[in-house]
Amino acid sequence: MARRTSLEDSTCAIAQALDVVGDWWTLLIVRDTARGVHRFDELQRELGLSRKVLTERLRLLVEAEVLTRVPYQERPVRHEYRLTPRGRALLPVLVALQDWGDAWILGDGSTTATAAEASTEARRVHELPGARIPELYLPDHEGEPRDPVAPDTPYTVLYCFPGAFARADACPPGWADIPGAPGCTLESCTYRDRLAEFTAAGATVHGVSTQRPDEQRAFAEQERLGFPLLSDAGLSLIAALRLPTFRAAGVSRLKRLTLVVDRERVVRDVQFPVTDVTGSVDAALATVRRLSARG
Repeated sequence: MARRTSLEDSTCAIAQALDVVGDWWTLLIVRDTARGVHRFDELQRELGLSRKVLTERLRLLVEAEVLTRVPYQERPVRHEYRLTPRGRALLPVLVALQDWGDAWILGDGSTTATAAEASTEARRVHELPGARIPELYLPDHEGEPRDPVAPDTPYTVLYCFPGAFARADACPPGWADIPGAPGCTLESCTYRDRLAEFTAAGATVHGVSTQRPDEQRAFAEQERLGFPLLSDAGLSLIAALRLPTFRAAGVSRLKRLTLVVDRERVVRDVQFPVTDVTGSVDAALATVRRLSARG
């Protein structure tokens, strides 16, 4: 892939960035490495690229320090490709493209925290069972890095929500008018009130939003939740699973959905869209009990 930036573009950051990641396949390679696909053969299988084209794209991304090669086998020496900090800084670009595509290509352009049952967006989410969450850490509401998948219980319920606020005036402008956005306090407090039932069924509960940890901490302390809220402000979990988002007050926010994940990090069940907040908690508990009964 030849470099295209002209001298006239030398001060244009958009042109300079496109010179590195403007190729169709290049951003898809970044997308798939964010999803946990790291080895050459796996990337080729996912993307359907020829070995020659994939080799060239990987070489350019390594040269641009978007990816780094990490050995995983000594004899013969084999490498896998991991995102660097520079590469992870592209995750908001990927999420913004997905959000734009969901809203303007697959949708009608409206701002919404939910989706229609038959939408392409919903079908993508419903394909998640069987997918594996790659190893990653999110800061909890105390600012400590935490694996979103609990290692010491058979199942983890990850309920993803747009935003919960300790004060009503902290909500983004027009929040109550965004379909699907209100209800986060009720959802979190319902999980709080039924936490003992989830624990007895063998599940850990984690809430996930893109809010800052300090915002989450204020809310968790006010409502005395008793379980962690995790901040995906860096969009790593969203990018890994291609979770649906919307924009409000200049921030990418998760649409409301619920995942049940097993100890091996495999998604076992998904709820999306969530239109009945308390009913979704009932459904998550029923799913955990059913899975636990099967052993």
